[in-house]
Amino acid sequence: MDLADWRAKAERFEFQGLSIAFWRGGTGRPLLLVHGFPTSAWDWQPIWETLGQTHSLVACDMIGFGLSDKPPGGYSIHRQTDLQEALLAHLGIAEYDALVHDYGVSVGQEMLARQAEGSGAAGLQQMVFLNGGIFPNQHRPRPLQKLGVSPLGFLVGWLMNRKRFGAGFAEVFGPDTQPSEAELDDFWSLISEQDGHRKFHKLLHYMTDRQKHEARWVGALAHAESRIGLINGALDPVSGKHAFDEWRRVLPNARSHLLPGVGHYPQVEAPAEVAAKTLEWLG
Repeated sequence: MDLADWRAKAERFEFQGLSIAFWRGGTGRPLLLVHGFPTSAWDWQPIWETLGQTHSLVACDMIGFGLSDKPPGGYSIHRQTDLQEALLAHLGIAEYDALVHDYGVSVGQEMLARQAEGSGAAGLQQMVFLNGGIFPNQHRPRPLQKLGVSPLGFLVGWLMNRKRFGAGFAEVFGPDTQPSEAELDDFWSLISEQDGHRKFHKLLHYMTDRQKHEARWVGALAHAESRIGLINGALDPVSGKHAFDEWRRVLPNARSHLLPGVGHYPQVEAPAEVAAKTLEWLG
């Protein structure tokens, strides 16, 4: 599916006065897909068809991302988690598994924490994690991210353009799995929709959320250890093998799978292996 077809297949629902774009596909047990920063649900396109052979897929562009509304403020992991729960309720989905990446990792951890507390996500069963800041002490933010959370964070959006984005984005991919210029064009077109790149510094609030809720979110992993797993691109400079090793140390009974030549976007860089391992674990 090309990006034009993806855009055309977007459905809409309203959440707290915002228009949210979402996609459905496949057949079988429901699987919620939660994307990362700074991209969108388009990240799942490389594995969409394979996963859809055995699962009913649901994915949205979160607030401030992709084709969804990008308001002046109100960006927090808790609100994005409220959005995921509202989407599931809108579609009448009671039980589901989840596949989460990057920014979506924190949304997934908040869902697990709510479930453990009995305050939400009651129907969540298994969860598969891809690269992300699961453990804040292992997260190695890029220079752009550091600038984004500083008092000069607003400059990130004003300095960002297609060329700078492409150069920085490619750095988190593996050397042999680099995105093409056409792929970078597609990612950028969704990031820059409604001038979304101007909101980068506000979206980066998730780094503060991770620090604030570290004990609760890491504790939620331990509570769900028997039904979670991590597929990790080892060459990711942000959350690569060092984060994978921490997962193995903290959660010895959880599933884990390392992709040696892959960077921060396993579902894009190694789609066949990611889809196969995800389906194996969820099977």
